[in-house]
Amino acid sequence: MNKRKNKRATIYDIAQQVGISPSTVSKALNNQSTVSAKTKALVKSAALNLNYIHNSNAANLRGGPSRTIGVIVPKINTTFFSNAIAGMEEACFEHGHKLIICQSDESYLKEKQAIEMLIQHNVDCIIISLSVETKLPHHLNDAIGRNVNLIQFDRVDHSVNSYTVENNNKEVSYRAVKHLISKGYRKIALLGGVNHLTIYRNRKEGYLKAIEEAYLEIPYNYLTEDALTLEKGRALAEALLKGKNPPDAFFAMSDYAALGALKAATSLGLKVPEQIGIMGFSNEVFSELISPGISSIDQEARKVGKRAANIYFEHMTKSPSPPGKSKRKTIINGLLIIRTSSNRKDT
Repeated sequence: MNKRKNKRATIYDIAQQVGISPSTVSKALNNQSTVSAKTKALVKSAALNLNYIHNSNAANLRGGPSRTIGVIVPKINTTFFSNAIAGMEEACFEHGHKLIICQSDESYLKEKQAIEMLIQHNVDCIIISLSVETKLPHHLNDAIGRNVNLIQFDRVDHSVNSYTVENNNKEVSYRAVKHLISKGYRKIALLGGVNHLTIYRNRKEGYLKAIEEAYLEIPYNYLTEDALTLEKGRALAEALLKGKNPPDAFFAMSDYAALGALKAATSLGLKVPEQIGIMGFSNEVFSELISPGISSIDQEARKVGKRAANIYFEHMTKSPSPPGKSKRKTIINGLLIIRTSSNRKDT
């Protein structure tokens, strides 16, 4: 028997294939002693053949939607992801759905385990932003192969056939670096991300475009990678500032790295923004509260999150398959927020 199209296999499918009652299938899957070893083996073989995922909350017994969406984010305690989750929760509340929140903690293994857990809980949709360790999308394609609705946001893999919600990373990064140049900074270093994720490649492309248009020359060591945390941002910024050809500004792909650059400059007795300019990304709460305030890019996180959830409600609940690729990528424009760290007086 072939699995029904666009519907995950249930214990009823297994029961029909094996020729036993659904209640016996349930007992076999739960390894109850009242079921013989032979029957258990037949049930497990049929479950494997049907690509059945054992459901811990027994929602598959109902055979219908769970009215639950799962979200997986790298870090819950950042402003961007907490606001994105708030936007998703708002959309879920409006449509009478629950939201299960998972954190990968930037781990591929935890991300993969979270997907398995959400499938077992029979969520109607998984919304995910990838961890920095995620280089291959096998687990995402596997979820789709099990007829699980999947939406990616912020950090996405475009090789996966799913809806995506992203910022205009290249364009807004270009504008951020153009702002630094307009303030007289000429030796702008990049505190970059991981190159295997599109989001950071796009931000780097925006940075390079602004540098090239201004006919600025930058040494190779200005292009740093994997500098998303405060600690790494501070260490790389301090090494550059102590070098033979120190930069006069930093464009950081996260506010945490920007804060690291600020701490490095301060520890070396350099004044911000008079001697060193700093531009971050994500508009974390602390970027406005510290002194000097850090210029940043607001990603409209709540709007990103709500849009991602509403894609499920507006499209995926009404059609068994998504529309053409041209309609499946949503762009939310980021906002340039200018604060003291980059706003030195024109010279």
